[in-house]
Amino acid sequence: MKTIFITGASSGIGKATALYFHQQGWQVIATMRSPEKEQELSLLPHITLLPLDVTSPDQIASCVARATALAKIDVVFNNAGHGLSGPLETYSDEQITGLLNTNLLSVIRITKAFIPYFRQQGEGLFIATSSVGGISAFPFSAMYHASKWALEGFSESMYFELSKLNIGIKTILPGGVRTDYVGRSMAFGAIPVTAYDAITDKANKIMQQLMQPENLTPPEVIAATIYEAATDGKDQIRYVSGEDGKQLYETRLTMGSEDFRKHFDQLFFGHNL
Repeated sequence: MKTIFITGASSGIGKATALYFHQQGWQVIATMRSPEKEQELSLLPHITLLPLDVTSPDQIASCVARATALAKIDVVFNNAGHGLSGPLETYSDEQITGLLNTNLLSVIRITKAFIPYFRQQGEGLFIATSSVGGISAFPFSAMYHASKWALEGFSESMYFELSKLNIGIKTILPGGVRTDYVGRSMAFGAIPVTAYDAITDKANKIMQQLMQPENLTPPEVIAATIYEAATDGKDQIRYVSGEDGKQLYETRLTMGSEDFRKHFDQLFFGHNL
């Protein structure tokens, strides 16, 4: 029985992935900040819940040690993350560092912690939840995009050193996902700056249209893509998931980055730079 280690498994993509891999006969080590509150995964056989705050280097070290003592880990799925919306001026320093700690530094630290283990056993695979926001950008999400673009660069560079050790690394690029992301995982700028009100209102109206539930992909579809990445054996880094994500990805590739930026400026604000 193969085993996957998952961060951020209490909801959304992480929980859907834990359930999907369990259904495929895998053992799952599902981590979250408060496993004592989880009432569904805890009832299933071959799913182990472990406490993990991914922003704590000490907890990462202890959790990895516990997980590797429990089972032979085949796949590490770095999924924990959250968003931050608003003009850069409105973000507190705590919000900026908190997002980078969760979305980027936790992936780097967990990857580093597992590399010696995978190296010793001669194989392993890292998968991380990135986003189509890792290759394109929406207005007023600069720090979120900074973390996801950095994750893409990190993963592509790490491919060169890990592949020589028979260790894989892949990223999943979903579009919009039908989860309680805004309610649970989205923060907004804490410092009011009224100069941006008019343009943020315009951008928010477009985002609300784009994020209607009927336009979003169920997390189970993303989980299926993660399973594909974990089992297909392909020498491939990026897996785009969800019809909207695939369409956005193809549009950017077709238009090129500069024309795509102008297209988005027209879409959100009705003018070109």
